[in-house]
Amino acid sequence: MKIFVVKNEEKNNRIDSFLANQKEGLSRVAVQRLIEQEKILVNGKKIKPSYKIQEKDEITVEEEKPKEIELKAQDIPVEIIYEDTDIIVVNKPKGMVVHPANGNPDGTLVNAIMAICKDSLSGIGGEIRPGIVHRIDKDTSGILIIAKNDKAHINLSEQIKNHEVQKTYIAMVRGMVKENEATINMPIGRSTRDRKKMAVTQNGKQAITHFKVIKRFPNHNCTLLEIKIETGRTHQIRVHLSQIGYPIIGDSVYSNGKNEWGIQGQCLHAKSLQFKHPTTEKEMFLEAELPAYFQTMILGMEDMGT
Repeated sequence: MKIFVVKNEEKNNRIDSFLANQKEGLSRVAVQRLIEQEKILVNGKKIKPSYKIQEKDEITVEEEKPKEIELKAQDIPVEIIYEDTDIIVVNKPKGMVVHPANGNPDGTLVNAIMAICKDSLSGIGGEIRPGIVHRIDKDTSGILIIAKNDKAHINLSEQIKNHEVQKTYIAMVRGMVKENEATINMPIGRSTRDRKKMAVTQNGKQAITHFKVIKRFPNHNCTLLEIKIETGRTHQIRVHLSQIGYPIIGDSVYSNGKNEWGIQGQCLHAKSLQFKHPTTEKEMFLEAELPAYFQTMILGMEDMGT
């Protein structure tokens, strides 16, 4: 545990900014995560990331201790979309977990990236999440950025926090979406009925999802959507679309168990990312091709008539 005592000249700074400047390699995003987990306290009390520190405040930081999981490099095929000395961008296949955890000790994207990058990965994500800047669900496919060094990791985390990274997804949902374009602005938090699920809840955090119709398939009662998100809440797209009556096809968690198409895992693909390169500041736009099963499904519906 780390303890900081605020000096007079340090007062009135936001606590997340203060701690990010105190401890090398600790980003504001990481600080905010620790505050949410109540691992950062001020004078023994929980606070918000926006709290402005005062002279003689005693700040305690319980540093994250990843569960001991032996990390090993594994030769697992992963499509590399872009790579340089700072970042590697990949197209994660559906069914692959991003990083090791209980129940998934190996066979993850991190294991595959370790084999590709060797020792060139940011350590900010912790021992079990080296280089991981953002995540997508196990059964969601698509584009992900991995940081090869701490400087790139901090820069990309700040871009995500400031909504400067534009994420675009493709989803096939059940039902005929009436609106051509719409925005869903509903708070998301942990479900009170099932702690493993997320839900739209009054006490949740703000979550904003924009979507527009790419194509409707009346004969199959489903719609292909392009989706952009302003926030990155857990299961955000899946929860929002289910909430308005258009669950993603194949989503076993948020579609009431209905799966007429026999798809394993949700038809949700992280198609593209737009961001500034963390070192050169060049505007980057990268895309990940739809997986074969998704393309086959779309073609099959078109062949059978829309």
